[in-house]
Amino acid sequence: MYVEGLAERSEVTITLDVSTNVRRLPAEMELAIFRVVQECLTNIHRHSGSKTAFIRVAREGEGVRTEVRDQGNGISPKRLVEIQSRGSGFGIRGMRERIRQFNGEMKIESNGSGTSVIVSIPMPKEVGPADAKPLQAVV
Repeated sequence: MYVEGLAERSEVTITLDVSTNVRRLPAEMELAIFRVVQECLTNIHRHSGSKTAFIRVAREGEGVRTEVRDQGNGISPKRLVEIQSRGSGFGIRGMRERIRQFNGEMKIESNGSGTSVIVSIPMPKEVGPADAKPLQAVV
């Protein structure tokens, strides 16, 4: 619902792809992933100039990988170094803090034709029966 609403308000075409191999996660982990996606989409809308965004959530090995990608202006090499070394900006710091509690990692790649934010979070060791349901995107 969030993606649909933002797409309507921002006129950014957003594609959401949730792989069928992703099962429900602990609520705190799902919320962290949602907040990272939310911040990425906000940054795309405010800064990138992109008219498209792509979100993919998939199980990868022993973890969950979330990628948010645009085809905008990109981040200058100088600014990208600042972001990666200092985590500048409240949004980037907030994303890092959210995934750090799950031993997750975040990588930002950018060039003149877009930016990708890739978050990898290890799967929890114990997943209860309630967590076994597939995670579904509401379309």
